Amino acid sequence: MKLQGKTAIVTGGGRDIGRACAMALAAEGANVAINYFKSAEGANSAVEEIKAAGGNAIAVQADLCDQAGVDEFVGKTVEAFGGVDILVNNTGGLIARKTLAEMDVEHWLKVMDLNVTSTFMMTKAAVAQMKTGSVINLASQAGRDGGGGGSIAYGASKGAIMTLTRGLAKELGPDIRVNALCPGMIDTDFHNIFTKDEVRRNVEAASPVKRQGTSEDIANLVTFLASEDSAFMTGTNVDINGGMLFS
Repeated sequence: MKLQGKTAIVTGGGRDIGRACAMALAAEGANVAINYFKSAEGANSAVEEIKAAGGNAIAVQADLCDQAGVDEFVGKTVEAFGGVDILVNNTGGLIARKTLAEMDVEHWLKVMDLNVTSTFMMTKAAVAQMKTGSVINLASQAGRDGGGGGSIAYGASKGAIMTLTRGLAKELGPDIRVNALCPGMIDTDFHNIFTKDEVRRNVEAASPVKRQGTSEDIANLVTFLASEDSAFMTGTNVDINGGMLFS
């Protein structure tokens, strides 16, 4: 119970990586505030499971690309638990695969808002309620290698998250640590929707560990970065990709 008495916010916590993070943080004793946009069933069932195991959690629907949604979510978290100690910025997405020739400014801005602007707004609002604590951002292997076909905007947005992480670590230390994860191929709806099965099998075959990652793999690392076990880590962008890219 390394996080007993702490309060954690998890954005995009209704499914896949976000839901796994919420469950893992709660298992270590944290109160958990779960944000969702459309995944109400997953978020509410996570709250039920956490409470059934003796923990405490709430689920709040909010659009985190909108300042009012951000403020409402953080406000309800503070109202329920009295403060914020941990922030997991998991909200994000590809939206669609588009080449440079296919992409318009509207698509570019939507991707940037979903991945970067939402992280900026959530971090500013949550940090205002934190005395000490940990911020964990979800970047991507795409932020290191540019991503697969049709993901220029996504890769650029995740590169921005990596740089934002470094800058925040310098500005918010020593009381608040800021780190990010750079996941590779993780078995989630993201790849169910946007990545061909043939590509996923090829990645598995080429990977030193011979498999895709799981949401629980990510959640375990998030829990480590949220706890004092990682007390001397800040400003890092941690690769978790099964050995597909070394940095």
